[in-house]
Parts: sequence; C-alpha cells; structure tokens
Amino acid sequence: MLLKEIKKIFHIELDGLYGKDEVAHFFYMLIEHYLGLERFVLALDPNIVVSKDEEKILFEGLSQLKLERPIQYIIGSSLFMDLELKVDKNVLIPRPETEGLVSWILTDQTKVKEPIRILDIGTGSGCIAIALAKNLPNAVVVASDISDNALNVAEFNARMHEVDIIFLKADMKSMQVKKGDYSVIVSNPPYVLESEKTAIRNHVKNREPAGAIFVPDESPLVYYEYILKVAKTGLQPGGTLYLEINQDLGKDTILLLEDQKFSEIELRKDLFGKDRMVKAKWNTE
Repeated sequence: MLLKEIKKIFHIELDGLYGKDEVAHFFYMLIEHYLGLERFVLALDPNIVVSKDEEKILFEGLSQLKLERPIQYIIGSSLFMDLELKVDKNVLIPRPETEGLVSWILTDQTKVKEPIRILDIGTGSGCIAIALAKNLPNAVVVASDISDNALNVAEFNARMHEVDIIFLKADMKSMQVKKGDYSVIVSNPPYVLESEKTAIRNHVKNREPAGAIFVPDESPLVYYEYILKVAKTGLQPGGTLYLEINQDLGKDTILLLEDQKFSEIELRKDLFGKDRMVKAKWNTE
C-alpha cells in the first residue's frame, strides 16, 4: 500500500477528533518511530510503498489513536530536553513547560562550582532528575516518588542515559529528610483543579495517571504545603526551591511561600506566556 494513502486514511479517521495538524504530527511520529522515515520523505517520494507488516503496525497505531491513547504511550517514548525517555501509563508525559523549569535551574546552578545536592520530589518518568544529572556534573541527584511503577520507569531512563541518580520511594506527605541535606529542591506536583477537568482533553484526563495531575478544588495547594515542609528541613541555608505551578495560582503560591518564611521569591512565565514556575530561597527560621 502507498504510504500517502495510509496518511489519507489517518486524516479521514482522526481529523474530527484531533484536528488536521495534530493528526499529521501523529502520523509522522509513527512513521519515524516504526519505519525510520523522516517527515519530509513523502515530499521527496510520494510513491513510497510499505510492506504488509509496516502497514499493520501503522493501522494499529491508528486504532489506538481512535481510542484517544496518547501518542507517547503508543510509541513508548517522549522527548524532554532532547533526551528520549521511556513513558507508559504509570507516568505523566513530560511537558515543554517543565523544560522551562529545568532550564531555569540549569542557568542558575551551572554557575555553582562546588558540589550540589538536588532533590526531585515526585519524579515520575525521571525527566527533571535525569536532565539535571546530565547537565550538572557536580551534582548529586536524588529523586523520589510514591509509585513503584513510576520509579521503575525512572530507573530505566536513568540507566538508558547513563546517569547516577539515587531513587527513593517516598510519600511527600510524610517524607523524611536530613536537615540541610540539599542545596536545591525541585518539584512538579499535581496542580490541575478537579473543576478544570472539563477543559482537559480526553487523552490526558482519561489516560494519564490522575494522581499526578489533579487536586481537589478545596485544597489546590495541598501538595505545595507538603513540599514546603520537606524543603524547610531539607534545604541548607540559602538553598533554592523550584516549583512548577498552576497558571492561575501564582499569587496564592507566592503568599504560601511568604507565609512559610521563604524569601527572594520569583514568578516566571512559560513559553506560552502563562505563570508557570516559582523560585524561592530558604534562609532558615
């Protein structure tokens, strides 16, 4: 079968669900992953023929997309900071917004010459911890998560990228850390309100782990309260806390940090111009 005919079928079957541009993106991701073909290949040769086996695997991908399974779960991987990471249903798919948080940390911490210790709370796929470990040779990185399945994925990704990370199973609600053990603590906790579910696309709210995404409307900053408790013990004097946040809760997050005696608080926008990340210093009580 001609590859261009398969592409037409993708659009016929999926455009109403995702939109033309996103369907084209999905199609090219699948042919690159499964067939090793670059996205421009059809422009160079419109008459490419695929084998029956290749045809089958592309139509299997189409079937999964019709069920609104995320493309990253279908191919089993996602890119983050130019790193290919394994992802599955047990971990949140890394987002471009989180790359902005990591870039902020790297900009700040590459200036530090002495050894630094970093704690990533709620590591999921390990994307933050691995990107930091790859780019900060003077860092000891510790990553925690409550989920054994998530930790298995993160450990696989760390081995794949040949970085040494200390992984811990821990619930941030009751996490114990040594006093002043870390110079940096970072977290991208759940922060999407339950009431925001109606605006979230099905392949996110129905397929990705809800526990890594949603928080009750009545306590939207509950995970930040847990993290701040850990940070107040675990950060050394002058240590830095970095957080990804709900775009509508920037002021509330700042007030919480101020109330907990953090200082030098800075709010930054993501690549879409939304309040998305906060940095604060801990100078001890």
